[in-house]
Amino acid sequence: MSHSECHSSEQHAHHHHGGNNPLVTSAQATLHCLTGCVIGEVAGLAIGVTLGIGVWPTIILATVLAYISGFTLGLLPVMKRQNKTFWQALKLIWIGEAVSIGVMEIAMNGADYMVGGMQAGSVLSPMFWLGIAVAVPAGFLAAWPVNWWLLSRDLKKCH
Repeated sequence: MSHSECHSSEQHAHHHHGGNNPLVTSAQATLHCLTGCVIGEVAGLAIGVTLGIGVWPTIILATVLAYISGFTLGLLPVMKRQNKTFWQALKLIWIGEAVSIGVMEIAMNGADYMVGGMQAGSVLSPMFWLGIAVAVPAGFLAAWPVNWWLLSRDLKKCH
C-alpha cells in the first residue's frame, strides 16, 4: 500500500488536518510514534531513577521499553485494520518503526541527559519531569523529518 493509498480513504475524515499534505501526514505519524516511545521511555526512566541504576542502564532500559511500546502501538492497528497476523504486520512496519524510534530515542535520551532529568534523585523531583518535558519535543523534532523521508520513500507504513 503506497503512502497516498494509505491516506486516501482518510482524506474525508482528516481534510481539516491537512489531507494528503506530506508534512502533516509525517507529523501525524511522528506523533503516533512519539506516543509509543513516551510510554516506554517514561517507564524506563522512572524505573531507572527509582532504583538508582545509573545513567547507561537507565538509557538502555528506557530505550528497550520504548521499542516495545512503540512497536506495540505500531503493530496493533495494522493487525486490526488490515487483518494481518503479528508476523505479517511486523514485516510491513519494522524498518520504519525501527528507524523512527531509534532517532527519537537518541534525541530524547540525549535531551533528558543534558537537562539532568535521568540523574534526578526521584521521580518526584521537578528535575525528572523537566527532563521529560524537554525530551518529548526533542524526540518529535528529531523524528519528524526522518518520518517524512521514510513515508516519502514508502519505507514507513501508515497505521
